[in-house]
Amino acid sequence: MIRQTFRLALTFSSALALAACATTADMGNGDMAAAQPQVPADIGTFFEQYNEAQLALSPETKAYRGIRDVDYSKWNDRSEAADEARDALRDEWLERMRAGYDLASLSPEDQLSYRLFEATAERSALLDPFQDYGWFFDQMNGEQSGIPAFLINTHAVQDVSQARDYIARIEGIAPLLNTLIARSALRADNGVMPPDWVYPYVLSDIRNMLDAGTDNAVLEDFRSKVAELDIDDAQRAALVADAQAAWRDNAAPAYARLLTEMQRQQAMAPDKDGIWRFPEGAAYYDALLEYYTTTELTADEIHNIGLREVERIHNEMRFIMQEVGFTGTLQEFFEFTRSDPRFYHTSREDYLAEVSGVMDAMEARLPDYFITLPEYELQVKAVEAFREQSAGKAFYQSPATDGSRPGTYYVNLYDLNSMSRNELEALAYHEGLPGHHLQRGIQTGLGDLPPFRRYGGFTAYTEGWGLYSEELGKDMGFYTDPYSDFGRLQMELWRAARLVVDTGLHSKRWSREEAIAYLQENTPNPEGDIRKAIERYTVYPGQATAYMIGKLKIMELRERAREAFGEDFDIRQFHELVLANGPVPLSILEEQVDAWIEEKS
Repeated sequence: MIRQTFRLALTFSSALALAACATTADMGNGDMAAAQPQVPADIGTFFEQYNEAQLALSPETKAYRGIRDVDYSKWNDRSEAADEARDALRDEWLERMRAGYDLASLSPEDQLSYRLFEATAERSALLDPFQDYGWFFDQMNGEQSGIPAFLINTHAVQDVSQARDYIARIEGIAPLLNTLIARSALRADNGVMPPDWVYPYVLSDIRNMLDAGTDNAVLEDFRSKVAELDIDDAQRAALVADAQAAWRDNAAPAYARLLTEMQRQQAMAPDKDGIWRFPEGAAYYDALLEYYTTTELTADEIHNIGLREVERIHNEMRFIMQEVGFTGTLQEFFEFTRSDPRFYHTSREDYLAEVSGVMDAMEARLPDYFITLPEYELQVKAVEAFREQSAGKAFYQSPATDGSRPGTYYVNLYDLNSMSRNELEALAYHEGLPGHHLQRGIQTGLGDLPPFRRYGGFTAYTEGWGLYSEELGKDMGFYTDPYSDFGRLQMELWRAARLVVDTGLHSKRWSREEAIAYLQENTPNPEGDIRKAIERYTVYPGQATAYMIGKLKIMELRERAREAFGEDFDIRQFHELVLANGPVPLSILEEQVDAWIEEKS
């Protein structure tokens, strides 16, 4: 567990009239309903009990956290009834908390947990009216690749029993996919499906799993894991044979059924891109923006923030042009940096080696800027071949609590011509150190906080921190190559332009080609990078707006504190304040910083 050296929780007064926990209800027929269960005196125990209730509904979450018990062989129930049960559990426990605890009487830390539990539940409920609007199979988060990725990256095999659990999960792919296929088909028949261009990606992922036969990524992973077990060759061969049979008899036929259904949907898929096309599309997008940004900013306001930030960053890029002696226009400089071979690696090994060197140099500087550091290992890993054509550019997976799985920075090296060397530093700072690995590594290690705070999150906070970390690298003395500093601005510009194109696609009814054209005109990214990004924003509406909104708020709060403290401003203390409580909505982060300023002043 990471030792906490700084923790700020605020005291909030409450004007709520809270009912007693143990109540009776008139059922209308003279009978009294059973009393609502008593909540424990300690709200921390209440949160632990909620965590256990949640975990009972999610074997996959257990595995992700490193819990390997009787559910280790199972998948989550993905039926509509199970979704409703999870929502009902959330609502029930929220009401129990409100009825059972007086906010004003709690300790400052418990007051913060109360408010965050409430905010998390209310944020989740924003999307309840639109649960039939999502899709299960797309190129970003589709289960066609998510299922293999879970087995490969989350299901550890430390003994024969866990190998048997892996085989059971391969067998369980069939009922899992059958449920998802049926739900996807029903939604498609009601007009809820991704645009037509999504389906070739999904079909490619499916065929990658089917065409490889017993050499597919799942069975290859299983063989490599059981090869590490201390068992004899006969036992190992028997396990491999059983896994192959489970795939042949269960998973492969299910993937074949999925292939057929995706081909059916492809034939009738829409050619419109934004979610405005849904009956309640505007309300859905508003809910998504609030969900991801934790603000009440409208689509128009976010669009205009994006336009403003694009202009600012363009002006900063012009200074880089002068520094390197480029005499053309900004758009000509964009074309130069996106097309000159010097800005691209020619091998995956070279790219990964440079990332490793960047992370080593950053790690050495962290103590000068941070008090608490993560105790979990960071590994850098290329996205696996079976999903690299459809996966995003880069992403991060948190470590397991017990340290059995390191934090992992995944980088997609399928097309090296879409991975500019200019961006390498900024991307590594965002996904690795001091970005996601530092923030989420610290969060995972907050053993004295309720589980929902250790494992949950708010996108604007998490991704805002990642983008903030890119600029922090410059404050720390990195980006010594002006082209790398240009790459930092290029990455920031990318997030500013996201505000424009995401709202353009889903609110202003832009086509995918219009959004692509905007990025081609206003960013230096290569065409392949641009197309993949617009395809991401199309199937993941609203999420991309959180990065810049979160980063701008963190920068605003840092400068507010710097102005208040003057020469006494300590950036290590500021970072500790931001990180030590785990993810919070931006409004609560602002309250925390303001309280810190008031206390110290």
